[in-house]
Amino acid sequence: MDWRKGQKEDLKVNPPCHPRAFELTDCLTKNGYKEEKCQSVILSLYECCEAFYRSNGESAVSASCPKPDLLRLKLMRLREESCEPASTN
Repeated sequence: MDWRKGQKEDLKVNPPCHPRAFELTDCLTKNGYKEEKCQSVILSLYECCEAFYRSNGESAVSASCPKPDLLRLKLMRLREESCEPASTN
């Protein structure tokens, strides 16, 4: 999924990034709440939230986004995990 597709629109809705949060809820529901099956959707939401805070400042609030410090930590972990080789077990 291209996270930029529709990002401007997702930033304009109330609350910002809500369509991405809804996609995540839908993905988790369809996949038995297994986060590993929804990593691209999670990343898409977090990148939308990152753009939201970049545009509105770290004091901005969206019910769809984690607070900025937690968001940075989650993004860092997701990006590190995506660079690790897959387990061969």
